[in-house]
Parts: sequence; structure tokens; C-alpha cells
Amino acid sequence: MTETPARHEQPEQHGNTPGAGAHRRDKSVQRRRVLIGGGTVAVVGGLAVAGIASADPTSAKKSKPKPTKSTSASASASASTSATTTVCTLNAEVTEGPYSLDGALVREDIREDKEGFEVRYTLTVVDVADDCAPLAGALVELWHCDSLGEYSGFVGGNGHEEEDNGTFLRGGQITDADGQVNITSIWPGHYISRAVHVHMRVHTDVTLTDDSYTGGEVIHTGQLFFDEDINTEIQATSPYSANTTQETLLSNDSIYDDGGASSGLLTLTALGSSVSDGYTATLTVGVDS
Repeated sequence: MTETPARHEQPEQHGNTPGAGAHRRDKSVQRRRVLIGGGTVAVVGGLAVAGIASADPTSAKKSKPKPTKSTSASASASASTSATTTVCTLNAEVTEGPYSLDGALVREDIREDKEGFEVRYTLTVVDVADDCAPLAGALVELWHCDSLGEYSGFVGGNGHEEEDNGTFLRGGQITDADGQVNITSIWPGHYISRAVHVHMRVHTDVTLTDDSYTGGEVIHTGQLFFDEDINTEIQATSPYSANTTQETLLSNDSIYDDGGASSGLLTLTALGSSVSDGYTATLTVGVDS
């Protein structure tokens, strides 16, 4: 097993500094390096862990064919037909970015009053250090921007003024015995220099409080990405269309390395006939405990 440096997010131009965020705890930036696992075939919770030869963007693109885009028509089929042939690996690990905060609320629905199209995340965490067995009792934390590209705790950093309570579109859940969590949010908006994405951390050994957590260790820092064609349609639809800042396409993003599921590309299934009806989003996340 080898190690390669994690990819770093490009500097972003915004008005507020990361230290200006309002939240229950001080920000703590943690950087980790990617580890590559392989060779073990695993099927967990009906989802397969996608294979990747290397997390280095250059070698990954040379060694693998371009991944098939996740669509509502192929989502369930890909999960079942590829389950016995894929290689268990770590998901690509990257920078947590400038908008992270400690002390996320532990809750299933992180939307609060934010407008946007519903996304129901089902994430399955498996441990490559334990033959890709489900990792139970881990905290999976998500955070992302709203439809205007603003993060709670840092509102104004991407050019829009709105109320900031420091908690919207942030939160997490504890994995069950199958290593699975379900979190409901909205499809993220966009901002200059990055494709649409969601940030993710996996913590172990946390102590739960009434509505949050203390302690623990971050064992994975990653990002989740969305099908480019579906996203283009969503960003052109209200309330997302009110955001007129320049958008970066997935194919031009500085973090996503075109590695498919191992790089955080979600499998999407439509909840209805229109993009406004929302989507389910699934991914198996390989971590190293």
C-alpha cells in the first residue's frame, strides 16, 4: 500500500475569511493523505465499492476508462450487476476546503429552511483495513453551500447577503450495523472556481451529546460530486438560476479527478419526472480505520 499526497483545493476569491464563521466550536482544519487499497472483492449493503488503480489524477486517467455517468435509468442496474466484479479501494481523500466547522449537529435532515431540490443521501461506509467490512458507529458529516453558493457560518463569502445562523446545510449521522447513514439535504448551488460538490468527513470514536458530538478522530475527508448533465439542468432552474456567478463544470474541477465512484461521483436516481422532484444519491465510501 502506497501513499500519495492529497489534492488541494484551489484558492477561492471571497469577501470573508474562514475565521469569520459563526458556530458552536472553533474551526480546525485537518489535512490527510490518500491511501490506496485494493485486491479485496466486497459487496456491502447491496452496493459495490468502485475500483481505482491510483488516486493520482494522472495515473488514474491513464489506467481506467472514462466512467459511465450516473443516471436515474442506470442507477439500480449498476449497483447490482457490478457488485461481484469491483475492487474494494479507498475513496479519494482531498482537502476539506475553507468552509469547514467543528461541532456539526447530529441529525438526519440538514436543510433547515433552505430552498432547493431534495437529495436523499444513502452512504455506506466500509473499512479497507477490515476486508471492507461495514464500519458501524462512525459519524458521517456533510456540509455544502445553498442555492446561491453560500455556506453557513461564512455567508457573504461568495457574493450574496442573507441570514446566517452558522448551521444550515451542515450535519451528520451515525452509521448503523451495515455501515449506512441516511441524510436529507438539497442539491447544492455553485460558486466561482469549483464544480458543484458536497464536503464529507468520517469520524470514529465520537461521544454524542444532546444534539452534537465531542472528541473522536477524523479518518476520512472527501467530497461528493454530481452528474454534470443533471446539474446543468438544475442550475438553470429556480431557485438556483438566481445565482448568476460563474459556474465551473465537473470536467474542469480542480478536485474531481474523473475517477467515478472512487472519486466521489454519486449514483443518482430521480424521485419523480422533473429535476425539481429531487433525487436519491448513493455511494459506498471506502475508508481506512
